[in-house]
Amino acid sequence: MKQLIADKKAEVAFLAVLLCIASFLLLWNMDNQYLWQDEAETATVSRTILTYGIPMGYDGKNYFSQVGPSAYNENYVWIWVPWLPFYLLAAFFKIFGINTFVARMPFALFGIASIFLTYFFTKSLLKSRLTASIAAFLLTVSVPFLILSRQCRYYSLVIFFSLLGLYGYTKYIEGKKKGGIILLIACILLFHCNYAYCAILLVTVFIHSFLCHRYKFRNVLFMCLSVIVINAPWVLWFAGMPILDLQGAKNNNLFLEHISNYIFLNSKHLFPPVLIVITLIILGFDWIKEKSFPVKSFDEIKPLILLLLFIVVTIGAFSLISSLYYFRYVSPLIPIFCMLLAMIITYSMKLHASIGIGIIAFIIIISPISDFHYEITHDYNGPIEGIVKYLNKNAGDDDTVLITYGDLPLKFYTDLKVIGGRSGEDLTPAYGADWIILRKYWFSKRVNDLVHHVPRKNYEKIVIDYPDAPFENRECPELHNFKTVQDEDRVILYHKIR
Repeated sequence: MKQLIADKKAEVAFLAVLLCIASFLLLWNMDNQYLWQDEAETATVSRTILTYGIPMGYDGKNYFSQVGPSAYNENYVWIWVPWLPFYLLAAFFKIFGINTFVARMPFALFGIASIFLTYFFTKSLLKSRLTASIAAFLLTVSVPFLILSRQCRYYSLVIFFSLLGLYGYTKYIEGKKKGGIILLIACILLFHCNYAYCAILLVTVFIHSFLCHRYKFRNVLFMCLSVIVINAPWVLWFAGMPILDLQGAKNNNLFLEHISNYIFLNSKHLFPPVLIVITLIILGFDWIKEKSFPVKSFDEIKPLILLLLFIVVTIGAFSLISSLYYFRYVSPLIPIFCMLLAMIITYSMKLHASIGIGIIAFIIIISPISDFHYEITHDYNGPIEGIVKYLNKNAGDDDTVLITYGDLPLKFYTDLKVIGGRSGEDLTPAYGADWIILRKYWFSKRVNDLVHHVPRKNYEKIVIDYPDAPFENRECPELHNFKTVQDEDRVILYHKIR
């Protein structure tokens, strides 16, 4: 009993320290960088709920779409992506006010929750508190995870609910009815975050139950069908949306290219290939020492099959349904790879503790965690910040702004009429715009054609001391800036001469 109490106290102490570290890394200085285009889409659409009660693509002054009229129906009701992230953020706006920090807060909190869920899911699945502790720690210091969780987007939500669904499934397989309820709720909420991730989770547990737990297969199938039935009205309502382009399916070369790209991105940011070599060496030494293969039965590898199956289905799905590949699409794999790494580290510690500690040190050293620490402890200046500050200081209340890219952040941070190059709206109000902002890296044929007919002599050129980088900042690890871009042209604005 005393040992049990001591272990419990140690677990609580570890989780308390983890909470402090995670809170610092995910919440500190979160409002220093302005929202970039994609984040501002979530924020502006969420804000319309406070007025209309439902997410809208138009508020009477500005349009919030990056894909033209495809994002909303004839009544401007938002149909491009599901609504749960919008309602979540709208609730935070209602309670805490509308600003950058609040816009990112709920998603960062779900990031923190994902760390703790990773701990309990790993402990439940692998029956090892040590492995769970390592997995949760690795996720806490995972820079790709930290960047994504600090975004005003759905990423941390799909990470959390995907994990919750897998956790519920494993509990259900163990014979606990509450596991089935958790799985059902997680799938439903995941559907209302992003349809693709719900389908991926359902396919994963469906296949895994068929392969590894045939006696539960019918029950799991029933739950999968229940999720589909419950969400059927939404499926029918959104049926006309172009949510899937199936470019990968139409082009086998593209499909294979995406798979290879995702493998490369995961190996670069989550699972260094050298660790595979180290794992094989460790297994070899253990085999020589024990004179037998470490795995004694099929039951021992069922948890590993679940994790690997989830990885395969996720990569395969997004390679199939999208013509582009982004690391953010496979964000739910981040904690899964942390669990796999934790399994390797735990196993290596059986040979010698220093081996496991060395692997952890290696993972941290090759990660950009020091760059991320610099980012959240120093000031960052981006193009949107400069444009917003200048317009809020110098633009009139009734001014109109025409911008090739970055219109959504301006719509969030200012009360101006803003017309963007990707909004697809009527450009007539942009003729004679009070402000024209031609971003260096972003061109729109429609906007460029319009600007071509605007007499430049009617405008004065204004250069502000902010870098005209392509984005305020991106969520993709390979495109993310950890400090203000220095070697870039300055932002240029054109102001109509009165």
